[in-house]
Amino acid sequence: MFGSIGIPELLLIFVIALLLFGPRKLPEIGKTLGKAMNEFKRASNDLQRSLEEEIAVDELKQTKREVENVTRLAAEISAPTPAGGAETPSTTPTQTTEATPTEPK
Repeated sequence: MFGSIGIPELLLIFVIALLLFGPRKLPEIGKTLGKAMNEFKRASNDLQRSLEEEIAVDELKQTKREVENVTRLAAEISAPTPAGGAETPSTTPTQTTEATPTEPK
């Protein structure tokens, strides 16, 4: 809980605080210290939560850009070729055209 501070160190700190502030002020100081620690914990949790939300928003934006790029590329591939451009093989089935009958000679 206190890292590398052991029981003897905590007792020494308590005795020094008791001598400095007296027995009547010590509970008030402890209560104030507890409230400050609770507020610090709440603020750090809020900061962590907001950072996680920002990371999630950035990931969603990245995914949206990737989907838009894929959609754009798919639209480019399936778009008809411009006039004068080289024809590319189509992946859609081709329609058959009816041949006009020719007269025998």
